[in-house]
Amino acid sequence: MSRAAALVSALETTDSLAIVCHDNPDPDCLASALALEAIAREHDVADVTIAYGGEISHQQNRAFVNLLDISLRTISEVTLADYDSVSFVDHSSPGANTEVPPEVTPDIVVDHHPGESAAAAFEDVRTDYGATATIFVEYLRDLEVDLTTRLASALLFALHRERLDFVREPTRREYEAALSVYPDAELETLEQLYGSAFSPGTLDAIGRAIASRERRGSSLVASAGKTTETDALPQAADYLLNLEGVNTVLVYGIVDDVIRLSGRSIDPRVHMGETLEEGFDDLGPVGGHHDMAGGRIELGLFADEGDDADELLEFVGGRLTRRFFDSLNLDD
Repeated sequence: MSRAAALVSALETTDSLAIVCHDNPDPDCLASALALEAIAREHDVADVTIAYGGEISHQQNRAFVNLLDISLRTISEVTLADYDSVSFVDHSSPGANTEVPPEVTPDIVVDHHPGESAAAAFEDVRTDYGATATIFVEYLRDLEVDLTTRLASALLFALHRERLDFVREPTRREYEAALSVYPDAELETLEQLYGSAFSPGTLDAIGRAIASRERRGSSLVASAGKTTETDALPQAADYLLNLEGVNTVLVYGIVDDVIRLSGRSIDPRVHMGETLEEGFDDLGPVGGHHDMAGGRIELGLFADEGDDADELLEFVGGRLTRRFFDSLNLDD
């Protein structure tokens, strides 16, 4: 049985499905959720809800939801026990990068990130793929589900943002998947998404990261300060990778009483996910891919070290910077 057929088999006795995105979902996660919704409805699942934790703060992600008219509910608004099946897309483990409690076991998992098995009845985790959207493009093709313009546009944008825009280790499958959905996509919608404007908060956070950067060789650490814009951190990391001679970046900041980490690397010798695990695994959940990774550290570990965000960041920054450079095995 193909993986697509096995997915359909897992949906056969399902009347209601909750599709859970990871916290602060990106286009790969959201497009994958839309694709699973399309497959579920094609196979007579009447009630489908897409839920997420955190917030959607990246300007392109907000535009993605609005332009494609994606109906979403927050995890706090959803009682997962009321659904016949619970699915995770673009993540696999409850309690890690999701507000879903660790004791919840999903019935369906589709992901491309490395991690521990969630023991789901249907689990398709392909770490050799560059995007979860690629897996769903293959499902849709194998199941002969007709692509709407909306779904094709979502998948094409997701594939570009996840891998193809930055040429970050895309596999041949990402190019093939993009080619297969291209004829049904609306390119004007993609142009609008790429033209979406920065919020003032995001621009301020990127500015703080630029001003605070500390470099050692070809590696760099920067603070985005305290911000409400979670997605400003990876955007700042992407921007700082453009600095001449820099190939590895870590940006940290305080978001909603949590220290967030976002790492990027174009150095083939550096595995960013493993680097963050080595440097910060004892402080909180971290991990990711060869070229990009992230994590979070509860402020409780450092809360007594300062009365305000500036003092706290000054205290924390030195320790995070030292840990990161040490995990890269760099000399002073």
